[in-house]
Amino acid sequence: MKKISKNLVGMLILLILLILILAGIYVFGASHYTTHFFPNTTINGISVGDMTVEDVKYAIQSVIRNYTLTIRERGDKTETLTGDQIYLQYVDDGEIQKCLDSQNPYSWPFRLASGRTFEVPVGYTYDKSVIDSVLDSMACFQPENEVPPTDAMILENETGLYTIQESVEGTQLDREKTRLAIMQAIEAGETYMDFEELDLYQKAPVGSSNEDLVAKLNDANTILSTDLVYDFVDRQFVVDETVVRDFMKKDKNGNYKIDHNKVTEWVQELANETDTFGLPHEFTTHSGRTIMLAAGGDYGWVINVEETASDLYNAILEGRQGEIEPMYVYRALDRSSNDIGDTYVEICIESQTMWCYVDGQVVVDTYVVTGNHAMGQDTPSGCVWAIDGKEADATFNEAGGVKVKYWLPFVDSCGIHDASWRGAAEYGGTTWLYNGSNGCVNTPEEAAARIFYNMEVGYPVIVYYSEDQPVGTQPKVAAMPG
Repeated sequence: MKKISKNLVGMLILLILLILILAGIYVFGASHYTTHFFPNTTINGISVGDMTVEDVKYAIQSVIRNYTLTIRERGDKTETLTGDQIYLQYVDDGEIQKCLDSQNPYSWPFRLASGRTFEVPVGYTYDKSVIDSVLDSMACFQPENEVPPTDAMILENETGLYTIQESVEGTQLDREKTRLAIMQAIEAGETYMDFEELDLYQKAPVGSSNEDLVAKLNDANTILSTDLVYDFVDRQFVVDETVVRDFMKKDKNGNYKIDHNKVTEWVQELANETDTFGLPHEFTTHSGRTIMLAAGGDYGWVINVEETASDLYNAILEGRQGEIEPMYVYRALDRSSNDIGDTYVEICIESQTMWCYVDGQVVVDTYVVTGNHAMGQDTPSGCVWAIDGKEADATFNEAGGVKVKYWLPFVDSCGIHDASWRGAAEYGGTTWLYNGSNGCVNTPEEAAARIFYNMEVGYPVIVYYSEDQPVGTQPKVAAMPG
């Protein structure tokens, strides 16, 4: 019995010692995990098992110091920004201590394998004053790498028309927007940002869809669609794209405009080439002979340059097509090079003959009596004049009240009229030398009537002395009807 008692006592002692040892270990563990995290514990992905709060703070600071922000830029370029560059520092805000305080140290035997996982906000700070210097050091902010955006613009394409060239994006960043975006990324703990996705690049103010630009394009192409013709019968003067392009100019606002001065210059050249008023005229006489009439007279075309230029200017702006008519100061009968045409009155002083042509056919062939040569009242000759008026039953008060049935003045007080006081034998021959008119062309009544009803104001009257000498003796005294 005594032997059994000794063994029992020994076992009890061993049991007590084991309990004491286990209790000591438990107490030690509870004390240890009061200041240390359980094994297999992570905070924000950092393994902190058996670390104190200070150890964890140091580990977090190490992670923060290794912080890298990768920046993707336009053109597949990348740059990095590190925590050291911005003096990134951990700021203890008590969150780590809270994590430790939340674990029950007395449950440590049951947490040795499982541990815990924490996701907590980590406080940190950085030196905002160095952000600008960091930006200055980045490749994307170097002058040679900053390509400013280019506005969309109107250019001529291969077809000769105008088209919009797309705006060029460039690589120039909006510095202030970029500065704020980088600071936001740092403060959010982000490790990647894309400048393109964040819309940080400067944009061209004028894009290809800009309404004003599109309107300018349409205006420019409308101008180029101009296709006008000044048709002068045997000559045509075309105002098309090639001509209009010379008129166009681009102002500082990118507007394509027509230079009114250049249009006026073009019209002036047109007038110089086609005006005939008062100029020498080539004329084919009744006999078929061609003579040169002198400058002078009052028949022919004169383009009103100012009004024609304004009309052409507006037509170009509207992109008009087809025939266009000049504006005139004076008009003649025919717009071809031979502006006399084939309807006119022809008078030869030497032969004392007058013909009236209508559409190339002779409707009057008559002898006449022209101005009294002996009295210096010769009928003006050598030029082309236009019929200035048309009056039936006219009275010439300055000639003592002489009355005529048909009166067609063509230069000053000189004109064609019937002369009831003359006998048939007086017409033609040499009557005009000593018994001629006061300067007018005295005409048999029937012939005068036929001319009167076939001619209109503005129709040409050609008077020449002879085919060999178109210009004859000019009047020495003023003509008057009669």
